[in-house]
Amino acid sequence: MIFNEDSTTRDDLAADAPHDDRIPTYVNAGHSYERDMRYVTTRITRDGRSGFKVEPGRYRLIAARACPWANRTLIVRRLLGLEDVLSVGMPGPTHDARSWTFDLDPDGKDPVLGYERLQEAYLALDPDYDLGITVPAIVDVTSGKLVTNDFDQITRDFSSEWVDYHRPGAPRLWPEDQREEMEAVMRRVFTEVNNGVYRCGFAGSQAHYEAAYTRLFDALDWLEERLATRRYLMGDHITEADVRLFTTLVRFDAVYHGHFKANRNKLTEMPVLWSYARDLFQTPGFGDTIDFQQIKEHYYIVHSDINPTRIVPAGPDLTGWLEPHGREALSDSPWGEGTAPGPVRDAERVSSGHNPLYPA
Repeated sequence: MIFNEDSTTRDDLAADAPHDDRIPTYVNAGHSYERDMRYVTTRITRDGRSGFKVEPGRYRLIAARACPWANRTLIVRRLLGLEDVLSVGMPGPTHDARSWTFDLDPDGKDPVLGYERLQEAYLALDPDYDLGITVPAIVDVTSGKLVTNDFDQITRDFSSEWVDYHRPGAPRLWPEDQREEMEAVMRRVFTEVNNGVYRCGFAGSQAHYEAAYTRLFDALDWLEERLATRRYLMGDHITEADVRLFTTLVRFDAVYHGHFKANRNKLTEMPVLWSYARDLFQTPGFGDTIDFQQIKEHYYIVHSDINPTRIVPAGPDLTGWLEPHGREALSDSPWGEGTAPGPVRDAERVSSGHNPLYPA
């Protein structure tokens, strides 16, 4: 059985089995990697047209820090100031073949949902659910059922459907006058970079790997050129396009360069992308969501078909993330007409020693 990086999938094993030690596999020998894009696409909207209306306290976002797709939701939630209206649960960095688990919480249960496994919310929605148990996921607290795991739409809706609850000064992450170009940029970033690193790492043959490798670095070269003359992907201000690229770049040297064999260059050897990534990392709402230790544990332990020893590397050195980036010369208005988010809440702070912003 082949798994998406951010998912586990239920099969014929009984859902109530006490434990499943089987190892998920990600590489299909002889084939290129194809991401399963089938998701539960129900939306939470201002008018409740799909049956779920935006309501403070009704929903819980489940987002593992290790996962880049979930990391997007943590960043956007923080930038828009949705912490008071949408609670968050964070599974641990590893999972077995059944589900993400809440092993970081007291008694191994999410304190709001009471679940040990995210799988429980999926099966509450549909006892016969047989697609990916993925993060991010939004669960209806009143019923304990999954509402959606459509990672692309979730953050779009945070900007458009949850607008009544945005903090004062929340940035416009989807500027209307740039939307058409932004969609094209994000499409290329997703297919060639966000998903491109997985096509390298999970390639089932030398030919498929080399094709994926070429596509990835062609796209990174394009981004290096694009960002040489503009501070952010769309110009002077931060947009969601930057969120989506950042979550891949911040994992590049720690995981993708070695673990996924994306090794033409390290991020630190691509001067424009490295300064751009540092700029975002040092911006409130971006770097303060990153847990490098959990990121490494997830990839190097869970992907045991490409790292059978499950040894987690000690490096790389992370201190460079705090070095000056100099990109203020390109623009001095990252938030447009908005403002930076406030400090991270104590309960959501990354563990000391897992991020250079929070030294041990």
